[in-house]
Amino acid sequence: MMQQFEAAKARCPGALVLFRMGDFYELFGDDAKRAAELLDLTLTSRDKGPNATPMAGFPHHQLDPQLVKLVAAGEHVAICEQIDDPKTTKGLLRREVTRIVTPGIASDESLLQPDRANHLVAIAPEALLSQENSGKELSERDATIGIAWIDVSVGRFQAAVRNLEELKDHLLRLDASEILCSERDRSFIEKILAESGIKTVLTVRPEWWFEDKQAEAKVTSAIGSLRFDGLGFNLPEEQLALTAAGGILAYLDENEPAAIGRIKTLAAWRSGSRMEIDEATRRSLELIRGSSQSGHRRDGSLAGVFGKTRSAMGSRLLVDWLSAPLVEKTAIDERIDAVSVLVDHPGIASQLTATLQGVGDIERLIGRVMSGRAGPRDIERIGHVTKILPELITLLGKAGALVATDAPNGSTLLANFGDHLDPCFDLSKKIMATLRDGCPTFARDGGFIRPGFDSRYDEFVELATGGKAWIAKYQASESERTGIPRLKVGFNRVFGFFLEVGRGYSDKVPSEYVRKQTVKNAERYTTPELDERQRQVLGAEEEGVRRELELFEDLRNFVAHHRERLDNVAEQVATVDVLLTFADVARSRRWVRADISNDSVLAIDQGRHPVLEQLLPAGTLVPNDLALVGRRAEGAGENSLPSILLVTGPNMGGKSTFIRQAALLAVLAQAGSFVPAKAARIGIVDRLFARIGAGDDLASGASTFLVEMSQTARILNRATEKSLVILDEVGRGTSTFDGLALAQSVVEYLYKKLYCRTLFATHYLQLAALEKYSGVANAKVLVEQHEGQLIFLHQVTSGAADKSWGVHVARLAGVPDAVINRARDLLLAYEAGGTQKSPKAKRSHGSSEGQSLLFD
Repeated sequence: MMQQFEAAKARCPGALVLFRMGDFYELFGDDAKRAAELLDLTLTSRDKGPNATPMAGFPHHQLDPQLVKLVAAGEHVAICEQIDDPKTTKGLLRREVTRIVTPGIASDESLLQPDRANHLVAIAPEALLSQENSGKELSERDATIGIAWIDVSVGRFQAAVRNLEELKDHLLRLDASEILCSERDRSFIEKILAESGIKTVLTVRPEWWFEDKQAEAKVTSAIGSLRFDGLGFNLPEEQLALTAAGGILAYLDENEPAAIGRIKTLAAWRSGSRMEIDEATRRSLELIRGSSQSGHRRDGSLAGVFGKTRSAMGSRLLVDWLSAPLVEKTAIDERIDAVSVLVDHPGIASQLTATLQGVGDIERLIGRVMSGRAGPRDIERIGHVTKILPELITLLGKAGALVATDAPNGSTLLANFGDHLDPCFDLSKKIMATLRDGCPTFARDGGFIRPGFDSRYDEFVELATGGKAWIAKYQASESERTGIPRLKVGFNRVFGFFLEVGRGYSDKVPSEYVRKQTVKNAERYTTPELDERQRQVLGAEEEGVRRELELFEDLRNFVAHHRERLDNVAEQVATVDVLLTFADVARSRRWVRADISNDSVLAIDQGRHPVLEQLLPAGTLVPNDLALVGRRAEGAGENSLPSILLVTGPNMGGKSTFIRQAALLAVLAQAGSFVPAKAARIGIVDRLFARIGAGDDLASGASTFLVEMSQTARILNRATEKSLVILDEVGRGTSTFDGLALAQSVVEYLYKKLYCRTLFATHYLQLAALEKYSGVANAKVLVEQHEGQLIFLHQVTSGAADKSWGVHVARLAGVPDAVINRARDLLLAYEAGGTQKSPKAKRSHGSSEGQSLLFD
């Protein structure tokens, strides 16, 4: 038996082996020590002495909850099952590894978060990067790195080539559960993960897995004999993308071969098809998770504004839309057209909502079907979805007719879905005919085939339960033959069939009756006929179980054969789910449709912060206006809207809220949602950047100011004239004059080189003088002082603030009075003594536009 265990360990290096022994899963040696720590198991041993082998285990029925804990801890788990039947096998039972589970290939519902994609990622850097010290020779823009990623539970497989800077952000966006690399690249990848603050499972595999020819063969085998350029890859420039994809396929082939059958294609990922939002911006704007939330909770985030979708796949799609909004006007308008119809026609929206209520996660259910682990309840849930499709198509048809009336020149998603959604009549009919209502989770529990579906199975069931007709006939004949009026035929699992005779008729019991059991006031007997019936029943039970599993396997294969149809249904149902969610929020909070344009305008009339609107009491959030236009936009000139708005005012006055609000409305509009405003016109944003707050990066030894400057540098290097830039308190992490100089220089660079729309919140009141440029304007948040108290109005108006009110805010924060009073005295002295003045700048700027520093 221990040889079997050692063989399983050799088959799965690095994995905890759960070794089935009777009704328990046992672990041995170091595996036992690790599992005892993670699962709070008792560590024991069958032997005594210093060399005893540690053991730990748990009952087999606890496998699912224990597996959840192990995978959540980042462990690889190999399940080694008994292959032989202990009832029919003498001696040592055969045992084999039947399943390997890792964080990146988990597909069971219990192992996954329903509203989060579960990504397995492979990274294949060019060879030069992995050589010692070679990273110093290449800039982040020159380095070429292949990356591939898959969500095994839904079969979505993509690959791309990125530079080093882009890779770090890409990894943060994917939020991988597990990352693969070759042994050669291990130290390089570990360095990247440490620099990016990514904590995940890193799995190392042989270098030959990531060789170009080996990888190409794996990809070709998995997706068919398609040409790689037909998949969208430009070779040889994007060879490393295929290399990374091959690494993933080799890993699946080793651990979860059935998952390869779930893959439809390998898609070439391209930047520019969606709004680019880096991880720093995503965190600053709290798009998916609030800053105060740990894990994956959405409270306090933009995604949290929309509450719960009707399906888990809709929830994942909502996150995808908000994380990467569209940048093509026609596609954006199609989504907004659909939302508009659902907002204007609440009756249709309500019917659609009721139809989708409780819809299953078809994407992941199909994944379990393809892996062969779907149980009867999984198939029943797929059947429930297919059952509602005809009604869904009818409702979408009605919505399509409304679209034709409301937007006769537009082709919207709802109209297309009504025409092209597959009703899946054959699937629904097959599943409903095969399975009874209320199926068990596991096929081994039995009793899930609908009576009348299969005559052979029905015969086995009838026979296995004793056969009511046979029992009634045999009981009547024996009662008549023996003259015992109350003779009864019974059955139980312990004694099988028996004839029960009351003690008062014991003198009439025939001699051929064999007594089996004595009970109160009666005796139980058997006969040759009953013994034969017993043998038939036992055989029928086994045959019935075998036939039931055959029928279920046929049904599962039938569903798997129609995978692509169900995948299309899942995509369409998830899309309708998200559109309904957008419409629900828009209608309940009186959001409006934004006018999407291809210019660089950002004009918002009485805009409101969507998250604060949800959190604050109704009517307390102060709306504000905003109007920006990129300098190169058509019509931009001396009298046009500014491209840069400098926002000044005290802390807690609402500067950060105001500038975040603008970015969030752009995200909402381009995702296809209505926006919280009276009116809005939003020119498409290609890249969104937000630098709001920063902290030390202790792991890499970076100070707050260095982190701030790194994020600012990224913005200045990557922004385009169609980007939207949100900057808050640039330069605050260093001395006053250094910070002021940097802040002004950043503003000037944005104005003169990038021309993009920019919101720049600052406490450097001296920057207000930059409004001398035609594309720069000032705005301030209003405050009032009443009886020495500061009152925040949270209203933004034109003009520059004349003071920062820092001492007053410190008082509100509870700083001791002695400190506040001393600060006031010092402030008056500084202002009177003119210590805010600085030396003359030693460098001059000979531009005709006037580029001297404000404190020159």
